[in-house]
Order: sequence, then C-alpha cells, then structure tokens
Amino acid sequence: MLETAIIGGGLCGLALARSLSRQGRPAALFEARARLGGRILTVQDDASGLPLDLGPTWFWPQSQPLVSSLVAETGLADMPQHDEGVVLHLRDPDKRAEEITNRQVHGDARRLEAGMGGLVDALALDLPPARTYLDHVLTRVTDRGDHVALTFRVGDHTVSLEARCVVLALPPRLLDESVRFEPELSEAIRDAIRGTETWMAARAKVMVAYPRASWRDTGLSGNAFVTHEQAVIGEVFDACDGTAEKAALGGFLALTPQLRQAFSAGLPMLMDNQLMQLFGAGAEGGTQYYQDWASEPFTCSARDRDSTISTHSDAGNPLLRRALWGGRLHIGGSETAAQGAGYLEGALDAARRIERALTQDWAAQGAHAHADGHFAKDLDGLGDEPVLAAWRAWVALQGPVAFDDYRRRVTHALAAQQREQITQRAVLAAAETTFANALVKLGTLPLNLTAARVERGRSSLTPLVQQPFGAFMQALMDDVTAFNRTSCALSNFPDEHQLSKEYVQAILRDIAAAWQEFSRAANRLLLPVTQPEHGQPADARGNLRADQPASGLSS
Repeated sequence: MLETAIIGGGLCGLALARSLSRQGRPAALFEARARLGGRILTVQDDASGLPLDLGPTWFWPQSQPLVSSLVAETGLADMPQHDEGVVLHLRDPDKRAEEITNRQVHGDARRLEAGMGGLVDALALDLPPARTYLDHVLTRVTDRGDHVALTFRVGDHTVSLEARCVVLALPPRLLDESVRFEPELSEAIRDAIRGTETWMAARAKVMVAYPRASWRDTGLSGNAFVTHEQAVIGEVFDACDGTAEKAALGGFLALTPQLRQAFSAGLPMLMDNQLMQLFGAGAEGGTQYYQDWASEPFTCSARDRDSTISTHSDAGNPLLRRALWGGRLHIGGSETAAQGAGYLEGALDAARRIERALTQDWAAQGAHAHADGHFAKDLDGLGDEPVLAAWRAWVALQGPVAFDDYRRRVTHALAAQQREQITQRAVLAAAETTFANALVKLGTLPLNLTAARVERGRSSLTPLVQQPFGAFMQALMDDVTAFNRTSCALSNFPDEHQLSKEYVQAILRDIAAAWQEFSRAANRLLLPVTQPEHGQPADARGNLRADQPASGLSS
C-alpha cells in the first residue's frame, strides 16, 4: 500500500511530491497526460531554439514570494519582461492602432530564460522515477475506512491501487466531471467544486517566432491590445529572449472556444493578418505555435468551456481546503489556494497547505487523542508544554467548525430574508460560540495552575492560551472573505459578496470585544483560588490586562 498518492503532475503536485521526497517520505505521483507540468507547457522554436510558453509565462517577485523563492532555490535564470516602448491599442478594425507612450503593462513581471518548463524539469529531477506514473487517468476514489482505493484508466486497461492518503492536485471541476467518489462528497463540497472556475482553462494562446524583432526597431514595445468586436488576438506581448537575438511575440486569443473551433481552418491566417495590422510587414509569416486549452480534457471541464462569465477570485473556496474522509483525502491544485488562486503562486500555496496537513506533529496526535475522549487522561502528569501543544492543536481544529457555523448562519439569514449585516452577525456569532466552547475545554486541561506566575492579577498561562487564536481568527476571516466572493447566493448582496475595508473593520471590532470577554474569563480559569503576589492575595476575579488582541488579529 502506498503511503501518499498525489494525482496531478502540475506545479502543485510536483512541488508537494518533491517536498515529501526530500523529507524521506516519497509519494507516488500520477499524471493523466504523457508529460508532467499540467498547464505549464513550453515548446522550442525549431529555427532559433527559443523557449516559448504556451501556458503560464510570468511571475511577479513583489507579490509572489513562493514562486520567487522556488526559482531562486532551483537556480533557474530569469529575466524581466520587456516593457519598454510604445503600447498599441486597436479599437477599430478599419483604423490604425492608437499609440500610448510611457505605459508599463507588466509591472515587475519576470520570465524564466528556459521557459516555465524549466521549473517543471527542475522539480522532476528530485522525484524517484519509479514513483512517477504518466498516462494514468483517475476514474474512481473510494474510502475504505483506514485507506483510500484508487482506480485508473491506463490505455485500454484498468489499474487499482491503495494509499493511506490521497491528494487530488488537479482542477476541481474535473473531479465533478470525470471522477466517481464512493461515498459521494457532500453537497456543499460538490457546490464548491462546481463553482470553482479553472483559471485560463477556456483560453487559447499563440506564440509566433520571427527572424528578428522588427517592432523594436520602430520603438514599439510589443505590447498591444485589440478591443473591437472582430478581434482575433486580444492581447499581445513581446516574447523575445533577454538580448532580442531570438525574437517572438505572444498573444491571448479574444475568440470564444466555439468561434475558435468554427474558424479553425483559417485561424492561422487571421492571427497573422492581425499581427501585421499592428506591427507592419515585419510581423508577417512568423512561425506559429498554438495551444487551445479549451480542447484539453485534462485541463478544461465542460462547465469551464461553456461558461460566458468569469468568476475568478484570488482565493479559492475554503471548503476545498478542508481535509476529507478523516484526513485521508485532500483537494489541491492552484484553484484551491488561499492566495494567488489560479496562478503559479496559488499552486505552491496549495502544496504547502497540504504538506503541513500531511506532516502533522505530536500535537496533532494529541488532538486526535482528545477526539477519542482521552485528552486529559493521556496528558495528565506530562507537564504544561504537552498540554499547551495539544491545546494549540485543538484550537486549530476549531477553524473548520467555526466556518461551518458561519455558513449555517448565513444560510439561515438568507432563508429568513435578512438583508443587512449578514456577514457581520454570522461571523460574530460563530466566534462567540468558539470562544464559549474554548472556555469549556480550557476548564478540563490538566494545567499546573499553582506553578504559574501571577502578576497584577494575570496568570502567566493566559498569553499562552490566547496565542493560537490569532491564527484561528485570521484564517476564519480569510475563509469568510473567500467564501463570500465565490458564493452565488451572496452575489445578489454586493456589500456581502465583496467585503469592503470598512465592513471588515466593523466585524473585527465586534470580534475584539468578544475576545476581551473570552480573555478575562480564560484568565479567571487559570488563576488559583488564592495566589500570593508579592505578599498580597491575588485578585481572582480577573482584574487584569488580559484583553489584548491575539497575535495576528488586528482591529
């Protein structure tokens, strides 16, 4: 039986498999295609050898630290995206393009000299070849109680395997479309999967190689936008190497998947004509490399292909970040990320999240013991640190509980036709319930209260008990924000669908007040009945400065 099976050889699956392998826990990696990389696809121009990215092209160091760190770690050479020169904007098919000066399009974007495929190759080098399986199409996932059974289609055959833990690192909508789950996933998870757009899945991209970068000779940057109704390529950029000795332009098509299919025979000519209209005769007759991702069955679902409305959010639905089947099943992929969803950064964010879940330490095991009803018994007599470690793990486990509570309250509010402060009331109620449960749990902890110091009525244990709630509340607010953005039901309530800064601040003020009450009550539980302080009895009623915000929780 496999320890860990990762389904999907895109950046998320590759990064996770590499990290686990470096920890001495190599996972088996399964990919449906005959190649690794997923939406990362780099080809080389036949004439010049220039790497051309038909999938992701850029990363932004200022806002994407995970990708930047990985590039630095692998030692891959990178270069700035060329942005110097005039930008073209073609608004009318019968007129010349408007020239825009002093405008940068790509910010601090950088590209890899070897193309993004170089990142795939670098990660794959650290994987045991015997544990990497290509051409394995997942068709069924079955929970067996203490492990998970997997069924793959491999050519004309069916292959069955078992693993203690499974990671599904592929676009979520493909799971709904092509994978059978036994037992079925909950309706809430199914709705989250169906509502998660696969970023760029229905798009098409073209890279065109040339003998020379003629556009640069006339002061053009290579950046162009075409916004009229007959546009074939909607956005164009310079794709040359760092010296421009190897020349190319790249572009994203403006046509829908249906129109691309209808005009497929004449599409190369249409793209060539539009580039000539933008950049002149020097852009005629380049060598085209074209990728229509809407025709990729292992990237684009039918729901993505048929959708006419983009619902992309920087954060995926938090329900997809939840471990399922008792921690034996995890949903990954860039679209599930808490930040950078849909981008390379999101793929690495998802990989790190799952890695943390797969490498839980003794504290998580202590929390599991608590779940079996042996929390206090197993930890009694071991000293305060193991008890506090298990307490931190217990608090971490309350995140999904609180978020479910929030969702139920929002659903109830909508059913009751409540229209004001839906999020604010639901978040506060969920937080207050969590704090109340925490006080009950705190009262059962076998802490040595007599050994704690008391200064000005405050137990030295109080800040240790408070500490894990900072991450808990930050995670809850992040999940609430992401959920609201992806909720179809809340899309009819603009103030709730996209939380303004002012609204968030009002919610945090309410939580801060509830937090102060919790802190005072927690401190009272952590004080001995009587405790001398500098020769004087302590105030056991909690008159102390225990109402400080937890670390990471701002008001």
